[in-house]
Amino acid sequence: MSTILAAITHVVKELLVFVSFVKNNAFPQPLSQQDEKKYIELMKEGDEHARNLLIEHNLRLVAHIVKKFENTREDTEDLISIGTIGLIKAIESYSSGKGTKLATYAARCIENEI
Repeated sequence: MSTILAAITHVVKELLVFVSFVKNNAFPQPLSQQDEKKYIELMKEGDEHARNLLIEHNLRLVAHIVKKFENTREDTEDLISIGTIGLIKAIESYSSGKGTKLATYAARCIENEI
């Protein structure tokens, strides 16, 4: 019984941490479609600032996907770190010419990394 109580306490604690991240705007809002296209083009030309902006403004997607893995008993912060690695790989390998949105492509990469 104490094991179940400890597990429930852990889950509630992790949810509260996650909610505080979102409520305190720890994750920036997603970019508009026009801004996203602009920064993708700048990144392809070698602009590090554009790459970093794309990463920062898609961190909310990582947090959203991590919620799917809450019942795996893995630490939420670890999953966010691993998911962020997947996001970075997605942004660096994304090709807009294939007709897929960045968020769709990144979501798959994030899930695969986790």
